[in-house]
Amino acid sequence: MTAWIRMIQYAESEGYLRTLYDRVKGPNDAIDNVMKVHSLRPHTMEGHSALYKSVLHHTGNTLPVWFLECLGIYTSLTNRCDYSVAHHFAGLSRLLKDKTRAEAIYTALAAGRPEDAFTGRELALLRYVRKLTEAPGRMEKADVEAARAAGCDDAEIFEANQVCAYFNYSNRLLNGLGVTTAGDVLGLSPPNTGSVRDWEHV
Repeated sequence: MTAWIRMIQYAESEGYLRTLYDRVKGPNDAIDNVMKVHSLRPHTMEGHSALYKSVLHHTGNTLPVWFLECLGIYTSLTNRCDYSVAHHFAGLSRLLKDKTRAEAIYTALAAGRPEDAFTGRELALLRYVRKLTEAPGRMEKADVEAARAAGCDDAEIFEANQVCAYFNYSNRLLNGLGVTTAGDVLGLSPPNTGSVRDWEHV
C-alpha cells in the first residue's frame, strides 16, 4: 500500500494532471508519492511543488542546500514522518558525498542532540526549527534573537522558518494520508534554479 486514498497513476493521467506530472516526474515517468497523493485535486500539487522548490531548491536562498535538508530532516524527525526523513536523508547523503558525515548528522538529529554534529549558527537554526515544530504557541522574540546572536542574519532565519513551515505542512499531508515510500526512488531532487517550474527530479 502506498497511501490510504486513491492516487491516479501517470499512465492514466490526462489534462491538467498530466501537465503537472510531466513537470515533476523523474526518470521513467516516475512520480513520487508525495506528489501523486495530490492527484485527486491537482491544483494542490501545483501549490505544493512551487512551495517545495522555493524553500529548498531556489537560487534566491543563501543557506546551503545540504543544510536546508538538515532543517527539514530535523523537523520531520520531530513529527515522526518516516517518508520525509527517508527521502531527505537520502538527498542529504547525495549532496554531502560523505557517508560518515551524513550518518553522524542523522544520529545526532534522531537523538535530539544537534549539538553533537553542529555548532554556531547552524545549531541555533536547528534549535529554532525544533521548538517551532514542537511548540509553535510558545515561540517568542528571544528565539529569533538567539539565532541572530549566533551569527544568523534575518534573511537566513526566514529561510529556516520557511523550511520548517513547509515540512510541517508536508509531514501532516503524508502522515495524515498514510503515504509510504513504496515505489519511490529516494534521494532525487529538483535542480537549483530561479524558477519554481524547474522541478524535474534529477
